[in-house]
Amino acid sequence: MTRAPRQGGAGQEDKRRLYVFNGGFLTNDRVRRILALSGYDLRLGIPGKDDLVGVWGRSPTAPRGEAVAARTGAGIVRVEDAFLRSLRPGRSGEPPLGLLIDPVGVHFDGAAPSLIEEIIRREPLDDTVVLGRAREGIERLKHLHLSKYNGFDPELEVPPPGYVLIIDQTRNDASIRHGGASAATFREMLVIAQEEHPGARIVIKSHPEAASGHRRGHYDQTHAVGWVSLLSDPVSPWALLDGAIAVYTVSSQMGFEAILAGHRPRVFGQPFYAGWGLTQDENPVARRQKRLTRAQLFAAAMIMAPTWYDRARDRLCTFEAAVDQLEADVRAYRDDRRGHVAVGMRLWKRGHLQGAFGRERRLVFQDDPGKAVLRARRSGRDILIWAGKENEVLGQAVGDVPVRRVEDGFLRSRGLGAELVPPLSLVADRAGIYYDPSRPSDLEALIAAGLPPGGAARAERLIRRLTLSGLSKYNLASDALPELPKGRRILVPGQVEDDASVRLGAGAERTNLALLERVRAENPDAVILYKPHPDVEAGLRAGLLPEGEALRFADTVVPRADPVRLIEAADEVWTITSGLGFEALIRGKPVTTLGMPFYAGWGLTRDLFPQPPRRGRASLLALVHAALVTYPRYRDPVTGLPCPVEVILDRLVKHEVPAPGRANRILSKLQGLFASQNWLWR
Repeated sequence: MTRAPRQGGAGQEDKRRLYVFNGGFLTNDRVRRILALSGYDLRLGIPGKDDLVGVWGRSPTAPRGEAVAARTGAGIVRVEDAFLRSLRPGRSGEPPLGLLIDPVGVHFDGAAPSLIEEIIRREPLDDTVVLGRAREGIERLKHLHLSKYNGFDPELEVPPPGYVLIIDQTRNDASIRHGGASAATFREMLVIAQEEHPGARIVIKSHPEAASGHRRGHYDQTHAVGWVSLLSDPVSPWALLDGAIAVYTVSSQMGFEAILAGHRPRVFGQPFYAGWGLTQDENPVARRQKRLTRAQLFAAAMIMAPTWYDRARDRLCTFEAAVDQLEADVRAYRDDRRGHVAVGMRLWKRGHLQGAFGRERRLVFQDDPGKAVLRARRSGRDILIWAGKENEVLGQAVGDVPVRRVEDGFLRSRGLGAELVPPLSLVADRAGIYYDPSRPSDLEALIAAGLPPGGAARAERLIRRLTLSGLSKYNLASDALPELPKGRRILVPGQVEDDASVRLGAGAERTNLALLERVRAENPDAVILYKPHPDVEAGLRAGLLPEGEALRFADTVVPRADPVRLIEAADEVWTITSGLGFEALIRGKPVTTLGMPFYAGWGLTRDLFPQPPRRGRASLLALVHAALVTYPRYRDPVTGLPCPVEVILDRLVKHEVPAPGRANRILSKLQGLFASQNWLWR
C-alpha cells in the first residue's frame, strides 16, 4: 500500500511518478504542493506499470485516469479534501488545508475499502498517546466551532432545543451515489423521521454550498410544512447538534460530527463513519464488523489518514498544527466579517491595520469621530480605535456601536513601535483593554475561563520555546551583559512614565525614580539592577532618568542589555506594570508588582497594591495561553495571512521579519528632531 509520509517531504530521487488526467491537479497550487511534499512527482503522459495514476475521488474526470491505469497496469491513487478543509467551500476558490491521499479507495464509496477503513482494519487503535490526541482533538473542534467549512457564525441563534435534525446534501454528490443512496433516499429519510418522531419539530439543515447558491440541495421551502422548517442560516454545526434529540443523514460529514457530539445518528448511506457501532445503519456495510469508540474513529479519520499542510512554513504537519492554522483563519473571519471603521489611527499604522483587520471587508478610515460612528451604525460595522485614544477621540459619541480597542500584542516585533516598526501581533478588545484595570477586558475573561482543550500542552510548548529562544516583546539587538555585582539581584525595569499602563494601573509609585526608591527601601541589602525602557533610551518617550539619579538607589544601570538575559541573571523582578514582569513569570522568576498589570492579581505575583476583586486565582499556563494564543491576533510577515503564534516564533527566531519600509525609516529619523512632539507618531 502506497502511503504519503506524515511530515516533511521526499527527495526527488524518492518520489513516485504520479500521472494525472485532470487539469485541477496542475492548476491548483496547494494540491500540487501537498502531493509533491508527500512524495509524488506529477507527470503528464502515459504511465508505466510501476507508476501511479492520480484521480480526484469519484469525480466525472476520474474515469479517464481509471481507464489509463487499467490499460497500463499502473496503480491508482485517489485524492480528496480532508475533513477540515477551509473557511469557505472549495468552489469559492479557497485551497484545502489537507488531503486524503488514498491508494486503497475513496472514503465515501461503500462498495470497496478505503485508506480509513484499511487503517481501522489493520491497526489496533489502542495507542494511548494517539487516543489522547483524538479525545483532545474532538473537544478542541467543538470548543472552537470548527468544521469542514467554516463560513458560519457561532453566535447566530439556532432553533430552541428539542428538534429532530435532518441533514441535507448537494444533489448528485458522489458520496450519495457511491454510498448506495439517491435523491429518493432523502424523501424517504424525511418520511421516516416524521414517523419515528410524531409531532416533533423537524429542522432540515441546508448544505453550505446550497445555501450560498453554488449548488442545489434535496430540500427547499416546499418541504417546510407544519412542524418541518428549513434552516439555511450559517449557524454552527456544533450548536445545532447540541439542541437535537435525533440526527438523520445520508452520508454528510455532519453525521460524523454528530457522533463526536454524542449522538448515534440514523444513517441512510454508507459513509466512512457508518458500520462501526456508532450509528444506526439503514444500509449497512457487511464487511465492517469492528466496533470502535468515538476516539478510535477520530484517530483514524483525522490524525492517521489525512495529509495536513502548513502553508506558512511550506511543509506537511500534524493534525494539531492544521487546527492551529484553521483557528487563526476562522478567528480573523469571525472578527472581521462585518467590517470596521477605524478612527483616530495615525497614517503610518494604516497599512498594517488594513492587512490585519481588512481581509474580509476593507477598513474604512475616518478621522472625524461623529462621521465614523454614523458610518459604522449605517453599515453594520464596528469601530476600531487605538486603545489609548478612545476617550480623547470618541468621548461619548459612540453610543450603541461596538468598539474594539486596538493595541500591540505581547510578542510584537524585532524593533520598537516608537521607531515605527510594524507589529506582528495586535489585540482588538471589545470589553476594555488589558492595561486598564478599572474595567474588565477580554484578556481578563480569557484568563478567568481557564485553559481550553489542548491549551495546557500548547502553553507548555510556548514557554519552553520562549525560554530556549530568548525571545521577548521587542527582540532588539543588545549589548553583551556586563559583569554584575554578586548577591540577591533584583531587576527593576524602567517604564515610559506617561504610558497608559502607568497612568491607569500604577499605585503610589508613578515614576522610575519613585519605583527605585521603593525597591531600595523594601530591600536594603539587595543588588538592584535598573534597566531603562528601550523607548526611553531611544529618546522617544518620557521617563528618562539620569544615571546619577538612578544610582542613588540602584547598584548598577544596564542600558541596552538583553532583557531576557537580565531576567535569567536576576533572582526576582520588581515592577509597576512592565510587561517584563510577565516575561519573568514565564521564566520562573518571582515578581513583585507595585501597580496593576494584567498578569497580577491571579496568585502568580506578590502584589503590593490592591488588585481588582474580580480577578481570582489562575495557573501560569492559563495566563500564558490567554496572553499569547487567544487574546492577540497574528499576521505572518512572509505570507501576509493570519497565522498562529507558533509561526511568529519561527519568524522571530529565524529573523524572517521584513525591515520597516523606507517611509517609516525616514519618519523614524525625523522623530529624533521632534522628540518632544511624540503625539505625531503615537
